[in-house]
Amino acid sequence: MSFGTSGWLFQSNKLMYDRGTNSLWHQFLGEPVVGELVGSGIKLQILPSTLTTWSNWLAAHPDTTVLDVETGVYPVEAYLPEGAPGSTYSTYRGSELTMFPVPERSNALPKKSRIYGLTFNGQARAYPQEILNQTQVINDSLGGGNLLLVTPQDGGTRSYQRDDRIFLTVEKGESGSSELILIDDEGPWVEDD
Repeated sequence: MSFGTSGWLFQSNKLMYDRGTNSLWHQFLGEPVVGELVGSGIKLQILPSTLTTWSNWLAAHPDTTVLDVETGVYPVEAYLPEGAPGSTYSTYRGSELTMFPVPERSNALPKKSRIYGLTFNGQARAYPQEILNQTQVINDSLGGGNLLLVTPQDGGTRSYQRDDRIFLTVEKGESGSSELILIDDEGPWVEDD
C-alpha cells in the first residue's frame, strides 16, 4: 500500500490517504477512518522505531544515507532541530494553547506534555519524557508482560521485553559507542543498535 499526506486532521492527528482507494487513515492508530476501507478490519503493522540524535545514529550505522537538505525549495536554515529557537513550531511548543480543539483531554499531565507512548499486548501507557530523562531505567509491566524502558543521558528512549530480570542502571559502551550495557543483579546485558 502506498500513502500520501492528506493535509487533514482527525482528533488533532494527521490523516494519511492510501493511493489505491483514497481512504483516509489515522496515522497513530494505523486504521482507516473515512472511505471504503472503514470496517474492513485492515490495520497497519506498527514497526519499531528509534528516536535518537543524528550523531548517535551515524556512529551505530555509518553506512546510512539521507536526503540532502539543500533542495533549493527551502533554505538550509529552515531545517532547524525541532526544539531549537526559531524552528517552525518553536513558538507554538512554548505556548500552553493548542492549535486545534482537543475533544478528549486528561488532566493527568500538563497540556502538550512530551511522552513516550507504548502499546503492548493491546494495552497502552504514556511515560512523561521528564521522568524518563531523570530515571534512565524503568522496570514496568504492561499487557501481561514485563518491560524495560531505557533512556540514555543523550536521549532516545528504547523499550524491551525483560522477562523476570530487574535492571538497575545503564552504561555506555567503550569509547562512547552507541552500545548500551544494562546492569542487573545477575550482571551485564549488552544491547547493540
